Amino acid sequence: MSEFKVHGKFYRELVFYVGVLATICYRIIIFLNYLPNKIWTDLAWYIGTIGFAWYFAHRYRVEKQRTQTIVESKLVDKISAGKKLSVADQGVLVSTLHSLQSSKSQWNYIVIFVASGLALLADIIIRLLR
Repeated sequence: MSEFKVHGKFYRELVFYVGVLATICYRIIIFLNYLPNKIWTDLAWYIGTIGFAWYFAHRYRVEKQRTQTIVESKLVDKISAGKKLSVADQGVLVSTLHSLQSSKSQWNYIVIFVASGLALLADIIIRLLR
């Protein structure tokens, strides 16, 4: 039975900030398009795309590992049936719950939501003032 393995703190922080940077890069493209030199738009697009690919690949691996761990240990069946969990099952459950608790993905989703709303609002204002 596999136990959910949490990535190290440094790597989780790095991926979180990569996601935030990617979000900002994509949202500032609206403003960079007004610059005469399109290199900045291209640079923001590449950083955003690579950042999102890295961030969401990481999130996919984390979610897949959590799901696989829960399925392999048959935790849903055992808990649904009211069975007493073994020490190993308890360890799997605790490590999975700990990884959910320590995840910063919810903050990244908030940054994506707020940055998207601000970028949309800014673009509408810019278009109305032109």
